[in-house]
Amino acid sequence: MPLDRALPRRAWHHLEPMHAVLYFAPEAAAEAGGLGYELGERWPSYFAWRTAPLGAASAELATAVCYSFSPATVARHVPRAWAVADPAKVLAARLRAVDGIYQGLFGDRLATAEFAELVGLARLAAEAAGTAGRPLAAANAALPWPDEPHLALWQALTVLREHRGDGHLAALLTAGLDPCESLVSFAAVGAAPAANFGGRGWTDEEWSAARDRLATRGWLDAEGLATDTGRAGRNEVERLTDQLAAGPWEALGTERSERFMELMVPFFLGVIEAGLLPMQSTLGITTVPAPTW
Repeated sequence: MPLDRALPRRAWHHLEPMHAVLYFAPEAAAEAGGLGYELGERWPSYFAWRTAPLGAASAELATAVCYSFSPATVARHVPRAWAVADPAKVLAARLRAVDGIYQGLFGDRLATAEFAELVGLARLAAEAAGTAGRPLAAANAALPWPDEPHLALWQALTVLREHRGDGHLAALLTAGLDPCESLVSFAAVGAAPAANFGGRGWTDEEWSAARDRLATRGWLDAEGLATDTGRAGRNEVERLTDQLAAGPWEALGTERSERFMELMVPFFLGVIEAGLLPMQSTLGITTVPAPTW
């Protein structure tokens, strides 16, 4: 049976909260503080958690893979992150944080037959994720699999999440959207208010210049809202992102992919109901419709 075109996006909606909880949970903050990272803002540990699989990444490499962040913002935290703790220590702390988060959220559910089935399906999908041209997916896929099933689940979901994310950057590049333009055009289609992207570090001048460039291309109107051309352009970005994310789910097949999502429901809902994630995401999960094909 051909794979439903909407399935890769639905799968991402199910797995994204399970990965992203790392960046917001108090257990992760405690681990980051124990390593010596400043806790006044989340970016020092965010860049450490996210890029440690790459080794002691330079500012240039971290900027390349964290595409939507301003180079100046990345350079404030990388490579300084590795003077606080080397990548091996960060990766060990990352797993300790996830262990505490998942044990606290899910408890006895982690010992059920259904959970074991979920872990198996997630790992099969992750191992089928092609990593050519996808540096963050490749770096996470190269890590040893944890013995504990719940940590193996988080690693599998992280590989799948970064596989999709690396593909999304390819889609943005194909559309000719530079890092700041990618955010400006996303805000313009209603993904989130422009102010919500402030943490990415772009100055007002950089944001305005990106708006001007997009307006010149016909993507934005005089008020900075997306034109029909801009909406069509962003639709193509989302369509290509979904297409590039389909490989693991095609390998798993429709029946097992649907079973994966069925088994994921109580876990991703558990993360959302815990209130650990921001009320309004900058990923457009609830605000950007699935692309038309």
